Amino acid sequence: MKMLSSSSSSTIPLFVSLFIILCTSDALVKLPENETVPAVIVFGDSIVDPGNNNNLVSFAKCNFPPYGQDFDGGKPSGRFTNGRIPSDFIGAKVFCLNLSHTAEELGIKKILPAYLDPTLQPADLLTGVSFASGGSGYDPLTSKILQVFSLSDQLEMFKEYIGKMKAIVGEEGTNFILSQSLFLLVQGSNDIGETYSVIRKGQYDFPTYADLMVGWASSFLKELHGLGARRIGVFCAPPLGCLPSQISIGGGKQRECVDNINEESKLFNAKLSSELDSLNTKFPLARFVYIDIYNPLLGLIQNPEESGFEVVDKGCCGTGSIEVAVLCNKFDPFTCDDVSKYVFWDSFHPTERVYKVIICEIIQEYVNKFL
Repeated sequence: MKMLSSSSSSTIPLFVSLFIILCTSDALVKLPENETVPAVIVFGDSIVDPGNNNNLVSFAKCNFPPYGQDFDGGKPSGRFTNGRIPSDFIGAKVFCLNLSHTAEELGIKKILPAYLDPTLQPADLLTGVSFASGGSGYDPLTSKILQVFSLSDQLEMFKEYIGKMKAIVGEEGTNFILSQSLFLLVQGSNDIGETYSVIRKGQYDFPTYADLMVGWASSFLKELHGLGARRIGVFCAPPLGCLPSQISIGGGKQRECVDNINEESKLFNAKLSSELDSLNTKFPLARFVYIDIYNPLLGLIQNPEESGFEVVDKGCCGTGSIEVAVLCNKFDPFTCDDVSKYVFWDSFHPTERVYKVIICEIIQEYVNKFL
């Protein structure tokens, strides 16, 4: 797929210190001085796509209202939710909503931009970008269905990014930034929830397909390592059977989570975790970190009142049962008035507030595993 180029011209300081903020106090704890996280670099699907799909001829984009109603004054940026997405919170200051938890801060930038954002500046390159494309997956077939950027396409963009970095800070500076940066990979939901259930199910049983997914993931991670990445976090699959879209299809009159789909997520996650252990053994100077989002999200769904949520089985946009992307639009009269009550924004994607809660927990639990 043909890729668009981003601009480059000036420079900024290379290093941004990593800090930890304790939500329960005013204390500021600085990590050891020799630890830096100069950039956050992201690959994946719609959960971390900040607008790379905006100029594609595809249904998998959302650069129109009501998407982005709580982002930068109501600007629809191409993020698949009402506001910011996980990569924004990981790259910026993250504060816990629940003061019983501890939060950390990666003081890098307020939002993590799309690599294909036409307004991108050299400063953005140096502190990180997202190459993610909504509708993509580990399975090469997944991205072809909606004509979006595959993981191979995203890797080619990353190679282009490296070339631009070398032009700005030289090869030595680029190698340092890559070795110290935090890389994130968020994939698998579209493979399990869409490609397998619609197409691949007739070709493979799920354990076999999960093995294929892990194989594709491993190949990508090895390539990423070969290009200089050393701190790599891999998000597991969420409880896909609890998405409003899946509940609408198989959750019955009570609109309950679909157990067999959740079991597929868990099986894939177990295989993915095992493969990351293997990669850590094979590449001892790197950190491949399995990031569990399955249990934090399931916890919010099962006990929403603990975090101040009320609606878990449908999204805010439209009827909340099937609307996503182009079906979630400003002409739908049923979109909710108070998104803060909802776990899901549309039938597939959580709200900004859910991302805040989950990412706060994730950073608290996993930040030291990258060091």
